Amino acid sequence: MKKFFGIAAALVLTASACGCSEKQDWAYIEDKGDLVIGITLYEPMNYYDDNNNLTGFDTEFAQKVCEELGVEAKFQVIDWKQKETELKSKKIDCIWNGLTVTEERKENMAFSNPYVDNKQVLIVKEENLAQITAEGGLDGLKVAAESGSAGETAITEDDAIPNPEFIGCDAQKDVLMEVKAGTVDGGVIDYVMAISTIKEGTDYSDLVIVDAVELTPEQYAIGFRLEDQETLKKVNDTVDKLVQDGWLQKLAEKYEMSDILAY
Repeated sequence: MKKFFGIAAALVLTASACGCSEKQDWAYIEDKGDLVIGITLYEPMNYYDDNNNLTGFDTEFAQKVCEELGVEAKFQVIDWKQKETELKSKKIDCIWNGLTVTEERKENMAFSNPYVDNKQVLIVKEENLAQITAEGGLDGLKVAAESGSAGETAITEDDAIPNPEFIGCDAQKDVLMEVKAGTVDGGVIDYVMAISTIKEGTDYSDLVIVDAVELTPEQYAIGFRLEDQETLKKVNDTVDKLVQDGWLQKLAEKYEMSDILAY
């Protein structure tokens, strides 16, 4: 019996020690000194400039918040379809990359206050616009979107495009390439990305937004682990400070996003 209690006590002490060493929430992030941020690459949120430096609205936004909090912003490109798994397993600490708030995602992660008002848009080749917007032209369109994204949901669940044939892509930039190459009839991407990448002077200036197709509006927020409420509060408080002193508005101006800033 004494031997049994001795073993039990040792197990309790071991479990207790493990619990203490495994820091949770903000203490875990503060102790390692960085916030690992899951991203994909797309303009204007996170992308490489001509000098091969990571930049963008979300990149600069995250760097500033981390600077204020005294930790390093560490960016990690992820498979968007695996974002929830990456977050739960602590391979990343948050998702900060034009992440759309949905009721389904709220079951798996905690969201910051929304910071951008966005929507999904249908893009097509300008030469095909008249045909696609003619009566019946949308029926049965072959439409691409990033797999696991709000774009896929807009294609498969909205009624704006009747009987669509969905084509999944690894990233939104791949959607642009598919539309330009003519392998699909159109693509659904974030409005934020569309206004940055299909304007005059870009590689995709021959693509246009189909204004006649209205897809569901949405908002961007930062996604954290459900238990990371302290981290979430610290980030929200820091963002509020950046709004109050005008820093976030200036950043939005730099990336021509003032009209869609949620603050």
